[in-house]
Amino acid sequence: MITKEINIEPLQMKARIGSYIQLLKLRLTLLVVFSAAITFAYAAKGQLKWSELLLMILGGILTTGSANSLNQIIEKDTDKLMHRTHNRPMPTYKLSVAEALTFAISIGVAGIFILTYYFNLITGILGLFSIISYAFIYTPLKLKSSFAVFVGAIAGAMPPLLGYVAYTNKFGFEPGIMFAIQFIWQFPHFWAIAWVLDEDYRRANIFLLPSKEGRGKSSALQIMLFTLVLIPVSLLPIKFGMAGTTLGIISILAGLAFFMQSVKLYKECSVKAARELMFGSFIYLPVVQIILLIDKL
Repeated sequence: MITKEINIEPLQMKARIGSYIQLLKLRLTLLVVFSAAITFAYAAKGQLKWSELLLMILGGILTTGSANSLNQIIEKDTDKLMHRTHNRPMPTYKLSVAEALTFAISIGVAGIFILTYYFNLITGILGLFSIISYAFIYTPLKLKSSFAVFVGAIAGAMPPLLGYVAYTNKFGFEPGIMFAIQFIWQFPHFWAIAWVLDEDYRRANIFLLPSKEGRGKSSALQIMLFTLVLIPVSLLPIKFGMAGTTLGIISILAGLAFFMQSVKLYKECSVKAARELMFGSFIYLPVVQIILLIDKL
């Protein structure tokens, strides 16, 4: 009996730690922070200090994780209704609201402190804005209107702006263009996800596709138009001297491949085509951002 009692505690502690990690949505958080890290390195222009980059990454993980945690607290009731989310810590009561809220606030304050103290006030404000816009505007708006995607796109495009400003302490054309690329990319990326998960979202009375008809030609057309617009927007860094022909070639090829995936979705209106577009979006953005950094160096 004594042996069993000794072994139960570590198992419970491990399960609780796992629940807190789930609140972070770690894969999404790392994808978000990747964009900030790339633009931070870009702004350094060959003068990058790894200690500063690691601090910026830590601040980004904490603030993004805070927003994701607050999102799950607010959505605990709707998460119960969806297959994709019903096993999360909040709907399964693995963590109480008080525990999750304490965690979310603590890491949010820590993240904003790091971004403000070690970098600058503007970066801290951008981090705070990201938390507020994602958790308290985008999240509740999802239940009311597909306009939530526009709000979410703003929050989702903040990382490259944050990374650049963290290093330079100023705005300008360069971070604005990086923001624009990620902002436009957000629409086909998120709508592809919404298409794949449409049935699950409908169980929670959430409708995020751009057309009221849901999975249909109208939604697919709008997705296709945004992927098309992304091609000239991705070439803006060349126009403003931020990169050279290498980025131009890669951006055009990657953009055309992404666009053709959206054309396939328009023709087929299938979940399979939407899933291919979704995975294509996960490849497109990191490739363009990495080439932008390499081309600059």
